[in-house]
Amino acid sequence: MRKIVHRHLGKVVAGAAIAVAGTAVMVGITLPGTAGADDTGGSNSGRSAQQAAQAQEQGGGAVPPGVVEGAPDEGDKGTGNDPLTDDEMDRAAKLAVNPQLRSAGENVEGDRGPQRLGVDLAEPDADELDDANAPRRAEVSFYDYKADALVTKTVNLDTGKVEQTSTEHGVQPPLSRAEYAEAARILIADPLGAGMKADYKDATGKELSSPDQLLLNGAVYRATPGAQPAVLDQCGEHRCVRLFPKVKNGPWIDARSFVIDLSARKVAKLDIG
Repeated sequence: MRKIVHRHLGKVVAGAAIAVAGTAVMVGITLPGTAGADDTGGSNSGRSAQQAAQAQEQGGGAVPPGVVEGAPDEGDKGTGNDPLTDDEMDRAAKLAVNPQLRSAGENVEGDRGPQRLGVDLAEPDADELDDANAPRRAEVSFYDYKADALVTKTVNLDTGKVEQTSTEHGVQPPLSRAEYAEAARILIADPLGAGMKADYKDATGKELSSPDQLLLNGAVYRATPGAQPAVLDQCGEHRCVRLFPKVKNGPWIDARSFVIDLSARKVAKLDIG
């Protein structure tokens, strides 16, 4: 484990140790990891080597190099229960934003139009389960910062029509990458972010001025009565986040004490001991 530096925010933490703290008030934590090793190739690779050696002995020549086939073209449209293609996701997102939502909604940066969160393949209707020609639908989710509402639209990809719209308040799905970046931007600009910037400079020797200098993850924060400053009482109705910033190719920075209210664009500090 790398050396822990005690100053400013309290500590710069190496590895994933930061992820275990404060889980009582967090949901949807996801920290970066590494891909697992392939454990299926041991016996096959042994047989392949043996076969290659036998072929070389019998033929007296070199074994021709293996050929790696390219991935098949994704295409612009999937079929059945295939995952949505990139083209389908982009098309669904465009179809879901009607002129009213585009003009009245607001994204995390305060610009016109709601914040896109995700596009997923919708479940078929009950009477379409055995229908091989059932239409493909996409569920597109947005967060409208103007209304503090989760907006979900079901788009029929065959007809191009929005078949269903739901608007919910007080529902906080996982945050998008753009929301993590904006939360970091607000914290960097706030006086309470001075310690994080000092810890970054300790770790890199450089000034922290942009979210692009960090690897960002975090969790939605919901208000716990009596457990936080009054400025955070609306978290849950507002979109609030606790960040887990990491220096690129470096240590984690402990920012657990800070909550960024993306709806109000304010930062508050928790007393977590």
